[in-house]
Amino acid sequence: MFKKAILRYKWFALVSILLTATVVTTTILQPSYLKDVLTAVLMNDQDEIFRVGKWLLVIAGIGLIAGMFNTIVAAKIAQGVSADIREETFRKIQSFSYANVEEFNAGNLVVRMTNDVTQIQNLVMMLFTILSRVPLLFVGAFIMAVRTLPELWWMIIVMVVLIAAVMAVVMSQMGPRFGKFQTLMEKMNSIAKENLRGIRVVKSFVQEREQYAKFKETSNELLGLNLFIGYGFSILQPLMMFISYMAIFASLYLVSGMLETNLEAVGGFTSFMSYLMQIMFAIIMTSFMGMQASRAAISIKRITEILETEPAMTFVDNPDEDLDGKIVFDNVSFTYPHDAEPTLKNISFEIEPGQMVGVVGATGAGKSTLAQLIPRLFDPQEGRVSIGGRDLKEVNQKTLRETVSIVLQKAILFSGTIADNLRQGAPGADLERLERAAGIAQAKEFIDRLDETYQSEVEERGNNFSGGQKQRMSIARGVIGNPKVLVLDDSTSSLDAKSEKLVQEALNHDLKGTTTVIVAQKISSVVKADKILVLDQGRLIGEGTHAELVANNKVYREIYETQKGKEEE
Repeated sequence: MFKKAILRYKWFALVSILLTATVVTTTILQPSYLKDVLTAVLMNDQDEIFRVGKWLLVIAGIGLIAGMFNTIVAAKIAQGVSADIREETFRKIQSFSYANVEEFNAGNLVVRMTNDVTQIQNLVMMLFTILSRVPLLFVGAFIMAVRTLPELWWMIIVMVVLIAAVMAVVMSQMGPRFGKFQTLMEKMNSIAKENLRGIRVVKSFVQEREQYAKFKETSNELLGLNLFIGYGFSILQPLMMFISYMAIFASLYLVSGMLETNLEAVGGFTSFMSYLMQIMFAIIMTSFMGMQASRAAISIKRITEILETEPAMTFVDNPDEDLDGKIVFDNVSFTYPHDAEPTLKNISFEIEPGQMVGVVGATGAGKSTLAQLIPRLFDPQEGRVSIGGRDLKEVNQKTLRETVSIVLQKAILFSGTIADNLRQGAPGADLERLERAAGIAQAKEFIDRLDETYQSEVEERGNNFSGGQKQRMSIARGVIGNPKVLVLDDSTSSLDAKSEKLVQEALNHDLKGTTTVIVAQKISSVVKADKILVLDQGRLIGEGTHAELVANNKVYREIYETQKGKEEE
């Protein structure tokens, strides 16, 4: 993934490498010219000072310009690579099924697309501004230092070995903590997101103190980890500087006798010290890059994990088909990932085209799970679900989405306009279709009162609309495409009795040919259905009309009598 992303910018990378080579060359040449300037100063040779000084300024200017352009090119590569990886990751996530998203967790995926991609971006930036410079600078400075004072070649080796040893010790402690850092970031992000989404509950039950304590615990753990990493950095750099200055002091001590008798050696030693500092700089940059690379390597692994994950559900590439609304469940069993017990067990039934069918049962009976198998949001582990006589696994995605529409229990809207949200069910729908769908869902009456009607803004998650308004817009989005099968997963729960009745009447009148499956908690929502399915603990224990089930099904009768009693009270 990372290599592929870099190769997309190979020409920019080549330019960056050439500019880096220019910067390194000028950096290595400067101490040599500085040596000549100092020698000329000691000899009081004004012409030589001017000549060498002029070239020193030219070389420094070239290095400065090359460095500036290299930073621009490196930024282009880093921003491009991070944008490509982020888009590729998001595109991959869009191909995931419900099972994949639940396995990763939404908060986890958000951190990977933001924080982890940022770590990769920082690595790429450092790769083309620092890391590519380090080996050239180290080798060049080493060669020039040996040429300047051949007698002290061993001093450079000792300094490098000592600094490398210090780096190895510190890095061995840092590496494992970078992975934990990302995990804690995910945990803190999840807590914050959970609290912001559930702020009404937090406020209602006066849970601010408890939630703060929960957040503080994770935040303090992250603080401790960051402090440890900071202490590592704070120790590493001074130790490296100390070793380097000790090497310079030892070198000065060893050549002090030569400086007393040979003034030209002053320039040579100054140049030698400059090369020592360049070598030290290369090693320090390597250590920082090593830490950044360790952190980014974990991020690359986490992003790669997403990109290499195969969707739990794939669609065939068959030609488009025109399916009718017949639904068949043939001995279907389904178990959620990580659950020990199946949610649905050996479910079998048939629904004829155009029928209205209700699905009822106690909480946890498997009603919503059954509803989500019809549009193939999940695949059953056993059995077969078919629509129009075709197994859903043999139907392409376009055909299935045009044939089946589902309105989920929780109304979810996206930021944009009302029209944008409704057109998710039928891209390109004109105003007439928008109004028709809104009329069926009983949403037209409040949309028409808005100043901009269908162009009115929808805030994030539809927070500027009530629960009932959001649910009605969700129903409008579900019916706008005139699907052959419409699944309503308890999607009228936020509506008042009058609005719910009007929605059901509109569905019966305007969607006569549509097979409608209504998952409901209230018997009154499905009492007029052609057929009602009764679920209990994941099993289908009853099937028939309202009158038949009241007479013959104990579970259904108990639910009905309980609800009827509450209504009478």
